[in-house]
Amino acid sequence: MPDLWTPVTELPHEAFVERLHKAIASFAEANGVEKPLVEVELADRSRFVLERIEPEPGFGMVTLYVTDARDDAPDALIVPIGSLRRIELSKSPDDRIQRFGFSVPPAT
Repeated sequence: MPDLWTPVTELPHEAFVERLHKAIASFAEANGVEKPLVEVELADRSRFVLERIEPEPGFGMVTLYVTDARDDAPDALIVPIGSLRRIELSKSPDDRIQRFGFSVPPAT
């Protein structure tokens, strides 16, 4: 069953999120934008605009905080890392930055 997934403690969810934050920050700096537009596509092909991502609850799962204009969009999703099919980074037009954009946490 290739679609069967069970949580495991060994997955590097914190390292994944940390490196993703670095990649987004690097993209933002290289393109001169404060808040790039970050969109995620999940394995079921649903797409969401992200506000932020956190490595909790762990065990191979992350929390995606969604900023989406659709009425049926959730505020947050807890998903297995393996369900992330694609992450797109874009420079945001100024008017969209006010509504959407990813906030990279300050470096520690």
